[in-house]
Amino acid sequence: MKIVKICGINSAAAMDAAVAARADMIGLVFYPPSPRFVTPVEALMLSQRTAAKMPLRVGLFVNPGFDEVEDVLRVISLDVVQVHGNPALVAALRDRFGRPVWRQAGVASAAEFPAPDEVADGFILEAKPPQGATRPGGNAVMADWGLLAQFRSPKPWLLAGGLRPDNVAEGLRVTGADGADVSSGVESAPGVKSPALIEAFVRAARSSGL
Repeated sequence: MKIVKICGINSAAAMDAAVAARADMIGLVFYPPSPRFVTPVEALMLSQRTAAKMPLRVGLFVNPGFDEVEDVLRVISLDVVQVHGNPALVAALRDRFGRPVWRQAGVASAAEFPAPDEVADGFILEAKPPQGATRPGGNAVMADWGLLAQFRSPKPWLLAGGLRPDNVAEGLRVTGADGADVSSGVESAPGVKSPALIEAFVRAARSSGL
């Protein structure tokens, strides 16, 4: 079954919808320029809303220092750390904090694919940000599915970028990704998650039958 991650959870309604839809992962964005930014305390409060089985809590950071990650982990015990950063940073974070670290990367050619010997525990692959973007990812730009179909990795990887309930099954089929990561594709406005779209996205991703 495909892995489904709902990223940018920043409200009670969004968290409740992701849990009800049985998403595998939820993303908590600790990057202030994002409209989906949450503080560590807000993230903790959201994760404490239910006694039901929680999706894995993934914290998203952009080129963080140890102190930045440690300040979050003092408040909320993340299951996975996700970073925009180079492989050396991923290795350092894994060693320092002793938990899985996934690397998010924008790729425009096969030469930019993560190397087979990278120590990351998984990858999120998307298109490169458009010119003038204020964020390195999460810009709703659709990746080149034909290019990503060439990617082979011993680690799990998620397809991201421009995914919606109406195209996620096709994206997973074409690329062969292990799962899908969505944020703006399940929103009614920037940073405002739609419970109905979350449910539809998870259902569509799982309907790929792979």
